[in-house]
Amino acid sequence: MNARKRTELAGRHAVVTGASRGIGASIAATLAAQGMCVSLLGRDEAALRGVAQGLGGAAHAAAVTVDVSDAQSVARAFAAARGTYGPVDVLVNNAGQAASAKFTDTDEALWHRLMGVNLTGTYLCTREAITDMLRSGYGRIVNIASTAGLRGAAYITAYATSKHAVIGLTRSLALEYAQRNITVNAVCPGYVDTDIVQGAIANIMKKTGRSAAEALGSLVATNPQQRLIEPGEVAEAVLWLCRPGSESVTGQSIVLSGGEVT
Repeated sequence: MNARKRTELAGRHAVVTGASRGIGASIAATLAAQGMCVSLLGRDEAALRGVAQGLGGAAHAAAVTVDVSDAQSVARAFAAARGTYGPVDVLVNNAGQAASAKFTDTDEALWHRLMGVNLTGTYLCTREAITDMLRSGYGRIVNIASTAGLRGAAYITAYATSKHAVIGLTRSLALEYAQRNITVNAVCPGYVDTDIVQGAIANIMKKTGRSAAEALGSLVATNPQQRLIEPGEVAEAVLWLCRPGSESVTGQSIVLSGGEVT
């Protein structure tokens, strides 16, 4: 790796939510490889500590437990993160939940759970980070949305609605802070090879009697590349949005879907 490229972000403090596994863990590893100090936020303390240890321990990454849907929990988590690494320079809102159900089976509990994590969590964490960014005159916010946030889909009404709202939040904040050296973007992957997708495959198998290969095929059928997106691909898109040279990119929804959504 080019030494100059590696040091562009070195020493900056990044907060990554949902960092205990999958996309979040991959993003944390990618940012830490640039020399950034990474606060790993999530609900599973043991898993977070495992990721942190894999990234070099307290020298580069620290685990902080949080419920992103709860304002007090978020405030405590960011206070702890600042106590370790100082003001927040980069925020990656990755924490999210997914669920499928007919609209008539989407009760208030499911609706509020997905909105609470996917949308309110993004709002609360951004509200905490933005004060640091405004003081320093620098900030990069990347919201992990979904292709479902760019178009509707049957049986995921609550999830798709929450991700549409995240994209609306992204666009609005990008305009509000366009002259403050703070960029706000969304990364919108299709189906990513994570445990959430593996759970979806298992659910399809259970409900339809299809094989694992058939269930996977139904998920990737609309992707022209006929494959799942890798977590590392999402992480590299996030890294690009944080690096110098992307200052004019703000309010955008970067799609990773093999050409499915253009």
